[in-house]
Amino acid sequence: MTVTLYGSRSTASLVVHWLLIELGVAHELRLLDFDQREHKSADYLALNPQGRVPTLVIDGQVLTESAAIAMHLVDLHPSAGLAPAPGTPERAAYYRWMFFCAYTLMPAYRRWFYPHEPAGEDQVAQVQARALAELEAAWQQVDAHLAANGPYLLGEQRSAADFLLTMLMRWSRNLPRPSDSWPALAAHATRMKALPSFAEVYRREGLTDWT
Repeated sequence: MTVTLYGSRSTASLVVHWLLIELGVAHELRLLDFDQREHKSADYLALNPQGRVPTLVIDGQVLTESAAIAMHLVDLHPSAGLAPAPGTPERAAYYRWMFFCAYTLMPAYRRWFYPHEPAGEDQVAQVQARALAELEAAWQQVDAHLAANGPYLLGEQRSAADFLLTMLMRWSRNLPRPSDSWPALAAHATRMKALPSFAEVYRREGLTDWT
C-alpha cells in the first residue's frame, strides 16, 4: 500500500498524520507552505479542488476531509481497536462523536479563525463572538459527557474520535478560554498527549506548543 499525506503544520491534517503514526502506516508526508499558498497551486487544486488539507492518497485513491480519512484509516486497521464493530451501539456512539467534531466544533472554529467569510469584514467582531459562544457551549457538553462516561468519549475504549477531539482541543489553546480549562477535558487531553505517537507527530511537524 502506497500512502501519501498532503498537509500543513497545525492544521486539520495533524489528526491524519497522528493516526498514521499511531497505526504504524508507512507513508510519505508532503507539507505544504500556506504562506506560499502551495495549497492553492494548480497542481494541488488538481488533486483537491477545495484547496484545503488534508488530502490522503492511498494506492492512487484521493481522500479528503479529516474526519472521513480518520474513520477510513482505523477501519483499514481493525486490530488497533480504534473503532467499535459496525452495527453495535458503541459504533453509533462513535459516529455521534466523530460528526460532533466535524459538524459542531469545526464549523465554529472556521467562523472564529476566518470571521470575514460568513458576513464580511464589518461583521468580524459579531461573528467571532458567536463562534466563541458556540465553542464554549460545545466544550461544556463534552466535558460533562467525559465526567460522567469517560475517560474517553466511548468510555474505556479509546477511538479515532478521541484523536480528532484532541486535535480540536489544541486549536483552542489561544482562545479566551482554552478547552483544557474544563477539568474532564484536561484529563482527557493529558491521556492522549501521553501517547508516544503524539510526541512523534509533534517531532515530525516541528511543533512545540500545548505539550
